[in-house]
Amino acid sequence: MALLQMNLMSQMLMRTVPVNVILPADKLYMPGMPKREDKPYKTLYLLHGVFGNYTDWVCGTRIQRYAEEHDLAVVMPSGDNAFYVDRPAGGNNYGRFVGEELVELTRKMFPLSHAREDTFIAGLSMGGYGAMRNGLKYADTFGYIAALSGAMHLEEIASRTDEGDGFLSSKGYAESCFGDLSKLLGSDKDPKALVKALHEAGKPIPKIYMACGTEDGLLAANRDMAAYLKSQGASVTYVEGPGGHEWDFWDTYIKKAIEWLPTEGAGLGLNSGNVGL
Repeated sequence: MALLQMNLMSQMLMRTVPVNVILPADKLYMPGMPKREDKPYKTLYLLHGVFGNYTDWVCGTRIQRYAEEHDLAVVMPSGDNAFYVDRPAGGNNYGRFVGEELVELTRKMFPLSHAREDTFIAGLSMGGYGAMRNGLKYADTFGYIAALSGAMHLEEIASRTDEGDGFLSSKGYAESCFGDLSKLLGSDKDPKALVKALHEAGKPIPKIYMACGTEDGLLAANRDMAAYLKSQGASVTYVEGPGGHEWDFWDTYIKKAIEWLPTEGAGLGLNSGNVGL
């Protein structure tokens, strides 16, 4: 397994951005063992949550092992606390960075499939929202979306009128990400508006996997989003399980999400720890 750390100059963000990449290109094949077909890798763009960075998934879960088992390339950028949406005035075009630039750059660098059906996006919490928003915004690029404990509470965010009880619940923080909150619902930052537009235009909606813990404060918002997506004709797999807003839950369900994705080559070759035997 190759775990690569890169620093990319981003035109969308006007700064250098750190990115981790898992590339299962170094597997060992013993005599008589079937080999993976020589072709581009299916790819998962995996987004962290608030207060996190590009190291979160590698440190908090067994994503390396799951990627190796499924011959899946995984790209993990840093997204700061910006909810993976665009704020052009500050040079913070995180939506375009994730949905356009990062895909383009990594496809130039690595043997990644360019096919929509082989290109996936996922994330947790803030990153779950970012995966949903950008997976729908760039539905011509991403064929599958997975959102774990997604921050889908846009109605609450849009209604904020004061500074709340802390940083995450403050109106000021929400405005720093989304701009004028009175214009948030129905905009291209609103997943409900994006999926409705795709549905009405007769364009394909990515297949969607959602998971949330039964003790998670975002449970009601996730149930509401899943119900809305289904009402718009989206193919949605929605699951709940024991747990809160924490890494044990995300480790369990990123594994399930990868098993849900149309990966291939599971069990082909040996890697660190002889995974695949």
